[in-house]
Amino acid sequence: MSDHSDLLERLRAGLPQDAVVVDPDVTDSYRHDMAGFCEAGIPAVLVFPDTVEQVQHIMRTATELRVPVVPQGARTGLSGAANAVDGCILLSLVRMNRILELDPVNRIAVVEPGVVNAELSRAAAKYRLSYLPDPSSWETCTIGGNIGTGSGGLCCVKYGVTAEYVLGLDVVLADGQLLRTGRRTAKGVAGYDLTRLLVGSEGSLGVVVGAVVALKPTPPPQLALAAEFPSTDAACAAVCAVMEAGHTPSLMELMDTVTVRAINSLAQMGLPDSTAALLVAFDSLDPAADLAAAGELCRPGPPRSSRPPTAPSPTCCSRPADWC
Repeated sequence: MSDHSDLLERLRAGLPQDAVVVDPDVTDSYRHDMAGFCEAGIPAVLVFPDTVEQVQHIMRTATELRVPVVPQGARTGLSGAANAVDGCILLSLVRMNRILELDPVNRIAVVEPGVVNAELSRAAAKYRLSYLPDPSSWETCTIGGNIGTGSGGLCCVKYGVTAEYVLGLDVVLADGQLLRTGRRTAKGVAGYDLTRLLVGSEGSLGVVVGAVVALKPTPPPQLALAAEFPSTDAACAAVCAVMEAGHTPSLMELMDTVTVRAINSLAQMGLPDSTAALLVAFDSLDPAADLAAAGELCRPGPPRSSRPPTAPSPTCCSRPADWC
């Protein structure tokens, strides 16, 4: 439809005046996420609800008028999942950003989708708890966006991905109905696991308007190991040896020559340009002992150098308890 007047009139009937935006300069900035290589269409309107009822009104209106809806979080994703399609309603959930409950006994948080990961981590830190999924954009990305994309994080091997921390969801369906799934308890084994079905569905099954997420005790501060290898094969063999020996580093990052040079060019970190492969590992359970053991396993390659530090890495994420 080329004339969106009926759509705008219907939306404005149930939304605050400033929640309906058609200014092309504003809507253009919301057309796409961080994946600049993905196509993005021209939306009919951008809306900013701040209650569940307003989301229900938007979805009912869209269904009745047969207008596509694209839900959005902070648009930090790299898949194009938040990109507009022509004539759509861009449904931004950033104003639904309240932490509704923090329960340190049951170790859960009840949040709206626009809550930023970093804000939840800071709030949970008061109870020495953390929300452990850690996408690299954790300081700006939202819980709702993490749920929509099923995001992982740098430390997912040890601490798990988003799906493992989402216990329950409130979801507005296409016809405006509110669906509640899951639980608020550590144990929940009855019925279909609709929560897992919705995590990673990227808004195709409904719009997440609330979530119950699990919190865990904050890990201790981490140390880092950096090992330089003469080849990528030698670095991969070291990774296999570390895992086979029973270690579970919270992070193991492998960088080849091209990556090392690109990082040096961008951040001037002074990494050795001559290396064929650089392996960086973090650990936090017994970091000194575990990283020393991992360092020994890195040597037979043999790497040109292997250096476990004696203090928390300065490149560690600046989170409340210095974990990454």
